[in-house]
Amino acid sequence: MPFERFDSVFDALADTLAESAGMQARFELQSALEVRILSWGVSQQAAASRLGIDGARYYDLMHGQLKKFSLAALVDLTAAAALTPVLRIKKARLSKQQAF
Repeated sequence: MPFERFDSVFDALADTLAESAGMQARFELQSALEVRILSWGVSQQAAASRLGIDGARYYDLMHGQLKKFSLAALVDLTAAAALTPVLRIKKARLSKQQAF
C-alpha cells in the first residue's frame, strides 16, 4: 500500500478541504485561548467565569475538545478573552484528484 503525503495533520484527518480548514481554524483559536487563559494566573473557576462559560465547557476548551466548539463559539470566546482573531486566506494545495 503506497503512503499518502499530506500538507498538515488536519488534511490527513479530514475527508474534505473544508473540514480540514475548519479543524485548523478551531485549533488555532483554541491554542490562542489556552495561552491567554494561562497567562491570567487565575483559578479554573475564575477563568471560566471571565469567559462566561461553565466548568464543563472550560474543561473541554482547555483539553482540546475541538469538535465540541463551533468556529463562532470560539470566536466569541476570543472576544471574551480580549483577543481579536485575524483571518488569513491562502490558496489551497490540491492533490491531483482534487485539482480542477
